[in-house]
Amino acid sequence: MHSALILTLNAGSSSFRFALFPFEDTASDTAHNNAVDAALVRGRIDGIRSEAPTRLTLSRWSLGASPEVEQDLDNVQDAVGALKLLLQWLDDAALLSRVRAVGHRVVHGGLHEDHCVLNADLRRQLEALTPLAPLHQPNDLAGIDAVAKLLPDRPQTACFDTVFHRSMPAVARKFALPASLRQPHLQRFGFHGLSYEYVSRHMQTRVPERAQLLIAHLGSGASLCAVRDGRSLDTTMGMTPLDGVPMGTRSGSLDPGALLWLLQQSGLTVDRLQALLYHESGLLGLSGISADMRRLRQSDTPAAQQAIDHFAYQCSKALGALSAALEAVQGVVFTGGIGEHDANLRAQIMNRCHWLDVQMDPAANERHDFCISTADSRVGCYVIPTDEEFVIAKTTRRLLSAQTAGPDQS
Repeated sequence: MHSALILTLNAGSSSFRFALFPFEDTASDTAHNNAVDAALVRGRIDGIRSEAPTRLTLSRWSLGASPEVEQDLDNVQDAVGALKLLLQWLDDAALLSRVRAVGHRVVHGGLHEDHCVLNADLRRQLEALTPLAPLHQPNDLAGIDAVAKLLPDRPQTACFDTVFHRSMPAVARKFALPASLRQPHLQRFGFHGLSYEYVSRHMQTRVPERAQLLIAHLGSGASLCAVRDGRSLDTTMGMTPLDGVPMGTRSGSLDPGALLWLLQQSGLTVDRLQALLYHESGLLGLSGISADMRRLRQSDTPAAQQAIDHFAYQCSKALGALSAALEAVQGVVFTGGIGEHDANLRAQIMNRCHWLDVQMDPAANERHDFCISTADSRVGCYVIPTDEEFVIAKTTRRLLSAQTAGPDQS
């Protein structure tokens, strides 16, 4: 009899990643590392809401002979259509009937201290948080709603990027605003928490003596975090995923006075300002070419190089600020699409951080090794491919097992 599976969904604006994991713990799952992928299947659907053909691709398949996956399909204009496509493919591959539960990455969890099994009340709470994560929350909710419609008998879980940062102290959370204005959601939350949870656990397994870490999750969305003993002390993103270092199309931190000036002197409406800050700024705004670091690397224009330099400078500066929160640094870890694959950027960032006393190994850095510092480096430097789907699967298994056990047994 075939074992039950967990389907994980990680929704984006025009694509989503998916994976299938065993519902029961496995040896590779418990001792997960970069050499052992606990997922049975991994893939993604691209081209949602775009003129380009919708495409379903696999990056991993460990269930015997790989099924034939049609690459270019009819255009899909919403999450329900994309999920129908995925579920039909899973059904054709005789996998859909084995899916026992679905776990979702949800970017903003508000004040929740833990990840949750989804219900109607939680769904309403998450929708109310949409203004705090307008790029992400609608897509997360669309995926949840699509599963509820297409697989109504399967339990779903919401795994929040904000939960990891609930350990931040009050001095890192609060804004310097009058007490009369303080509201529960007017505080710094932090994001990329599933990635930071995975990376910090990975470090605890492989290099347990390096417990005080600066972790840089660098991708189209980018943030950095100070972690001690697996707990977040501070991070660059704040109340929203717009804060911190510049990103693909997001501005990152700005002088609040600049925002007031744009509203008062440039005649921008609030909606126009939101579009500017979320969709037209960051690497795209700086370069005028692209939000994709790979395209900027291929360009020989001064604007492209200036955008790269600006990003590296801001990341280096963030490492310095987070070091104050950590007090003593034992390791620097790079993850995320850029952090994992751009050796030149890692070197550029660390070359500005001589005070950290990291002795880089250039050859190891070029190979994207796990450890990219020398053996005698006082502070270690590492590269860890993140695995948010793994964390979603582990969390979903825990939540549903606890729910089955009941409060007296869990």
